[in-house]
Amino acid sequence: MNRLRIGLVGTGPWASATHAPALAGHPGVELGGVWGRRPEAAAALAATHATTAYADVDELFAACDAVAFAVPPDVQAPLAARAAAAGCHLLLDKPVATSVEGARDLVAATERAGVASVVFFTLRFAPATSAWVAQQASVGGWFTGRADWYGSFYAPDGGDAAFSSPWRAGRGGLWDVGPHALSVLIPVLGDVTSVTAAQGAGDTTHLILRHTGGASSTAALSLTAPVKGAGLTVELRGEIGTALLPGWDGPGEAFRTAIDGLVEGAHGGGPHACDARFGLRVTEILAEAEAQIARA
Repeated sequence: MNRLRIGLVGTGPWASATHAPALAGHPGVELGGVWGRRPEAAAALAATHATTAYADVDELFAACDAVAFAVPPDVQAPLAARAAAAGCHLLLDKPVATSVEGARDLVAATERAGVASVVFFTLRFAPATSAWVAQQASVGGWFTGRADWYGSFYAPDGGDAAFSSPWRAGRGGLWDVGPHALSVLIPVLGDVTSVTAAQGAGDTTHLILRHTGGASSTAALSLTAPVKGAGLTVELRGEIGTALLPGWDGPGEAFRTAIDGLVEGAHGGGPHACDARFGLRVTEILAEAEAQIARA
């Protein structure tokens, strides 16, 4: 099987700490180059991993079989659509976009081009958590669930802002950690049939979800929780009792698994469960929640 040549769009902290090392070190792919809005940052990241810095993003697309994205969602969506039109398979970050129109345009581009897509929802690719999701989905009989993700990136008492960015600060926990919550709840409880949203303290958003099959769930999403109150809990309750999401070891190994998924899809493995269309569904749900809060 030929090694997939994957370009990288983005040069920020996530690109430098997770995307580029995983792509450069993966035995099944080749890091085909880097493009970023800051040429000096692209040059430095490319030099670190012995690849090419491209001054023009379309030249990167033309030189690669696939492209990984580590840029804000509403920068990602139109660039990824261009990459798909150039015949590139897509390794996307979540959320794929923060507008339904942008996400739909991206999905349409992938379908017109017939390219594979994988969206990096971390918990769906980290070994321990992805195995847990698959196990709970196979068991069934769940009555309710909850996904509480209290981050402290922008905590009043001084959170960890190492991976801060303007889009996270502006859109808050709903759009940053909300996709993670939905990526775990939906495959176990079914698609969301209705959502009710309410604003809490800071950027905190509370969701009440109904799922196909009749189960319900809740989600609490924040990037402004006090440092000592931060944490992640996913809990399911059903006929067999209670199940808690296990811990995981960070994004590195998970991203390598996402690369595996894209390679398989690029070589005819069929659509991935976390493809661009699933990314669109997540955007639709979060956009409805955001609209409800705006109307309140």
